[in-house]
Amino acid sequence: MLNIVLYEPEIPYNTGNIGRTCVATGCRLHLIKPLGFSLDQKEIKRAGLDYWPRLDHIEYEGFVDFLEKNSHPKIWMATTKAHKVYSDVSYSDGDYIMFGPESRGIPEEILVDREEECIRIPMIEGERSINLCNSVSIVLFEALRQMDFAELEKFGELHRLKWKE
Repeated sequence: MLNIVLYEPEIPYNTGNIGRTCVATGCRLHLIKPLGFSLDQKEIKRAGLDYWPRLDHIEYEGFVDFLEKNSHPKIWMATTKAHKVYSDVSYSDGDYIMFGPESRGIPEEILVDREEECIRIPMIEGERSINLCNSVSIVLFEALRQMDFAELEKFGELHRLKWKE
């Protein structure tokens, strides 16, 4: 199982969408406080639809609490400040992929000692960032692709009709 970590997320719609993505991909969502919203807010439930009650998630009081409760895990840190591209690293089952708050990203105090674990999504020069839920999906699905989408359904069926044979 992969783990998605949101460090101090600020926007409930993003977290709701990310929760839904975690349910659909079998990932655990880790939320590091403070959160910019309540998990009971209607925006979380609207964005997460009926997936939210099935979400495997854990909340932490802060980054140190997260590190201690997870035995200082391997964490890929998604940041616009990284030198490595997200598709150039090798992901493994059990890895953690961390994303920062929408308005400021992961603090440099956390990044500075973890340069080798920092990854970025390429963008046009001068642009600040990509939406948080899109960023999570981009990196998560690369990690899942590298693991051959293990335990995920790879083929779909039409609802009313049948595919031609």
